Amino acid sequence: MKDETKKWLDYADENLRSAKLLLDNKLFNPCLQNVQQAVEKMLKAILAELAIKIKRTHSINELVAILAENHLNVDITEDEQDLFDSIYLPSKYPLGSVLPDFEPDRQICKRCIAVAERVRSSVLGLLARDS
Repeated sequence: MKDETKKWLDYADENLRSAKLLLDNKLFNPCLQNVQQAVEKMLKAILAELAIKIKRTHSINELVAILAENHLNVDITEDEQDLFDSIYLPSKYPLGSVLPDFEPDRQICKRCIAVAERVRSSVLGLLARDS
């Protein structure tokens, strides 16, 4: 594994660990921000490993599409991609609720963390396959 790839994964793991700590402390908005960042960095780790240009985007949909164009499929549904894309801007800036239809809570945070953990396993599997 390339050093750059490992750095992306280390940062992603740090974001995921942070999300769990924030959830434990009922800090739902920053929890979601960190879990979104974790997934984004996991996807960018694959791009780094395969020397695919890393687009300057925070969109999970865009990153998954780039991977799919390169015949790489990550275990995340379209609905989950949309959910993560709905989190990015509102979790960073006071534009209203993080999520379009409801306030962030423990349940949505736990759901997002579970998705991130599944994505992490999928990404590690892809990286192992391509080494």
